[in-house]
Amino acid sequence: MSTTPPFNACFRPTLRRTLAGVSLAVACIALQAGPALAHVTVWPRTAAPGAFERYVVRVPNEKNTATTRVEIHFPAEVRISSFLDVPGWELQVLTDSAGKITGAVWTGTLPPKRFIEFPFIGVNPKTGTTRLVWPAFQTYADGQVVQWTGPTGSKTPASATELTAPSSGASSMALWMALGALGIALASLGLSLRRPEPARV
Repeated sequence: MSTTPPFNACFRPTLRRTLAGVSLAVACIALQAGPALAHVTVWPRTAAPGAFERYVVRVPNEKNTATTRVEIHFPAEVRISSFLDVPGWELQVLTDSAGKITGAVWTGTLPPKRFIEFPFIGVNPKTGTTRLVWPAFQTYADGQVVQWTGPTGSKTPASATELTAPSSGASSMALWMALGALGIALASLGLSLRRPEPARV
């Protein structure tokens, strides 16, 4: 009689170990992604130098108490021009002695398990820097203040926007696509204007 164990008996322990490893990996990814979602961030994360950019401060509330105050300090290289009013929140614009906008403070009530966005317009620098850092401070109803001012990879990192010029390849592709669409439109217009030939008797 053969003493070789059945295939299923050999396969099941291996399958269990594989599934356990996959589950552990998924759990680790979830744990790493969870705190990242709770950060105060500024979007977009990439922008063009010299552009008039619509930025948004995104504030999630991961605690069981309300967020009541959000403060952000703007990079010195960015010229802030205007803000969008957010219902239920009061805006205080911070300026320096010369009148330049250096920061903003929003006060209101953000319940737990909710998020809010504060939009504003900024003019990016054309040269001189490739990375904009946005330090922020989140205050809760219990008095706790979380300072989102740390380096990338820390528990409380400051949000950052990378300034990258559009690639010439992407610009050329967009141009060719636009020219192609124009050609199709002109051809369609020509067909629609063509008069039908009279029917032969």
